[in-house]
Amino acid sequence: MKIGEVSTASGTAIETIRFYEREGLITEPGRTDGNYRVYGDAHVQRLVFIRRCRSLDMALDEIRVLLRFKDAPSANCGDVNAVLDEHIGHVTSRVQELRVLERQLRELRSQCHSIESGADCGILKQLSSAAIDLAVKAKPQADPHAGTRGHLKSRALGRR
Repeated sequence: MKIGEVSTASGTAIETIRFYEREGLITEPGRTDGNYRVYGDAHVQRLVFIRRCRSLDMALDEIRVLLRFKDAPSANCGDVNAVLDEHIGHVTSRVQELRVLERQLRELRSQCHSIESGADCGILKQLSSAAIDLAVKAKPQADPHAGTRGHLKSRALGRR
């Protein structure tokens, strides 16, 4: 098969197939005399496997580990379980972060109950005040000891 056919058969974009080749997730295909890539069914099956893993939000490094075990069918699959357990933990953390984000967005949305002018919009006001708060927190604080001999002495000794 040519790359377009593999793309269609696996549901994977051509550029993504080339990327997976560069990343070593799929083996480099053979070439024709005209230097066209020639793929087989094994490439399609591997791409489908990778796409399924990606649909589960797995990182490429996680997929690499799973592919190593897939390529060694007689190996113990304990590490496969470990990869999945770690990924489940990551997903659980993300779900918690997304719940916090949802609460923040709902609270922000509650700042505006009617259609107002932009100048009176509670959401825009809240976002603006939050942006100012972040800028103030990010601004470096002046050292209260700057210019004093105690500061210079402790700085010379490597302490602050």
